[in-house]
Amino acid sequence: MTIEELKQELVNRKIPCSPSLLEGSRKLTVLLKEWNAKFNLTAIDDPEEVYEKHILDCLIPLGYETIAGNVADVGSGAGFPGLVWALALPACSITLIEPTAKRCRYLEEAVKELGLTNVTVVNQRAEEVVSSSRESFDVVTARAVANLPVLSELCVPLVKPGGFFCALKGAQGKEEAQLAEFALNRLGCSKPKIVETALPCGDERTIIHADKLRSTPKQYPRNFAQIKHKPLLEKPSHA
Repeated sequence: MTIEELKQELVNRKIPCSPSLLEGSRKLTVLLKEWNAKFNLTAIDDPEEVYEKHILDCLIPLGYETIAGNVADVGSGAGFPGLVWALALPACSITLIEPTAKRCRYLEEAVKELGLTNVTVVNQRAEEVVSSSRESFDVVTARAVANLPVLSELCVPLVKPGGFFCALKGAQGKEEAQLAEFALNRLGCSKPKIVETALPCGDERTIIHADKLRSTPKQYPRNFAQIKHKPLLEKPSHA
């Protein structure tokens, strides 16, 4: 996908497409390829693939969601979707939460090179950030970080009541959403809403939206070892 094809795809999907978003996307592909040679940030760094499988992929939810206010990207990695949302949504305040120091160095350099003034990089685990920022974000997102029952416990405690959690998933997203219904409810969210779509190349994508209805109980999130090894899953009922 070329930059012009990206522009047309955004127009077709009714996603706002500014000149600054396109120029920032072009700069981001160059920067990603340079840093990827040193740090192995992503398996995809060919510019035409980056436009489709990273940048368009991250922008697709903006055709379905109204993203505003304070936003957190959990497990930001190479900055997807957080950096892309920051380019597309200059009025939002975006916090990139990433536990790996080398990735944070890349993110900080990208923020500088892209001239972004609405981004903060936090070098911590999500469950650590909760201690200072519990329920302080209007929107919390994550892309391909962990299975949804695990991811929900990392993300939802950061969402303020009245906000929402938006997870970007692949072909198995609907099944993950069903599996995570118990966890989302326990953490204070609605039953998830699901949008299934696809990239032009045919790769399936699932957007999962859960509204934060009430405060998350104070015992969540647990430490990561507990979250990973004992995710919040509904126990089977016995006759």
